[in-house]
Amino acid sequence: MDESLALNALSALAHQTRLALVRLLVDAGADGITQGEIARALDISASRLAFHLSLLEQAGLVRARRESRNVFYTANLQGIGALLSYVLNDCCKAHPEISRCCRS
Repeated sequence: MDESLALNALSALAHQTRLALVRLLVDAGADGITQGEIARALDISASRLAFHLSLLEQAGLVRARRESRNVFYTANLQGIGALLSYVLNDCCKAHPEISRCCRS
């Protein structure tokens, strides 16, 4: 991951609703959940949710999958992992004390 992608992803996560959205999608697993289910779970309007989903998709942290008339959203675990790896290895130089915190 390059710096500009990492900054975009970190910026996308730096909002309470988007962070809650990523948590929800990680918990939902590979099947994902629909926009309506997300809106109900987070108590957010469809238009606001669409905005947040779009930012997270552009940042590579969320994926959308169409099945018939439904769109299912899932966490992009590879994208999230790449971001965490960038922060840990590039920014923190894999410092042992920081790495130890990640194992707990």
